[in-house]
Amino acid sequence: MNKTIDIGQYVETAINWLTDNAKPVFDVIKNVGNSSILGIEWALVNTPFYIIILLFTLLALWKAGKGTAIMTAAGLTLIFLMGFWKETMETLALIFVATLTALILSVPLGIWAAKNQFAAKIIRPLLDLMQTMPAFVYLIPAVLFFSIGKVPGAFATIIFAMPPAVRLTTLGIESVPKDIVEAARAFGATNRQILFKVELPLATNTILAGINQTILLSLSMVVIAGMIAAGGLGEKVLEGINNLDIGLGFESGLSVVILAIILDRITQGFVKKKTAK
Repeated sequence: MNKTIDIGQYVETAINWLTDNAKPVFDVIKNVGNSSILGIEWALVNTPFYIIILLFTLLALWKAGKGTAIMTAAGLTLIFLMGFWKETMETLALIFVATLTALILSVPLGIWAAKNQFAAKIIRPLLDLMQTMPAFVYLIPAVLFFSIGKVPGAFATIIFAMPPAVRLTTLGIESVPKDIVEAARAFGATNRQILFKVELPLATNTILAGINQTILLSLSMVVIAGMIAAGGLGEKVLEGINNLDIGLGFESGLSVVILAIILDRITQGFVKKKTAK
């Protein structure tokens, strides 16, 4: 059947135009992104494993309790004993940069959507598109813009992981009781003061929940990012699939699960601690 409307052609034209005309910008992003990821990766890989395990265990004990601390120590030790420590640190570095970048972009967008109805009408459909588009599709522009490597993996991860943080930031701001905002305004608070001293503090729990979801979605992109040489556990999972190596696939997949559970429990601990206060 012949196409009546060829939307893909217009998207392809736009991507090709950006690739040709915005190359200097993409080169700068690639260099900064590579330097950030490789710097964090170097620090994590070259720090003795027992120090990393101790730091994560203490953080888990502080924010999530004794049970999570024991699970964290046991889980990270198991990853080390299975021989996936270096790959896990590479994955952690990629997740850290991608999550931080996603949050830097998401929180202001979420605030804007909460404050401006016109912006919300534009942003929400875009978030629907970003969340429902198959994640593999993001690899196409990522590779065209940045070639293969860690940066396109981070780029695809950022796009996939942003929506929950934007939505939950918007929800948190919109959920602040109107009477509290009006009371602050009645006492002469400016819009900026209301945002930073009233709305954001009261919305912190919801925003932290968005951060939790962003981290987990970043981890879910690990295997897909591995397809474009982003390194880490994703490449090991793909190696197991390509070689039909059940043991390698299971162990590398188990390492992803352990890392996801640890990060999930610790970030949830931040939310619970904040609620308790």
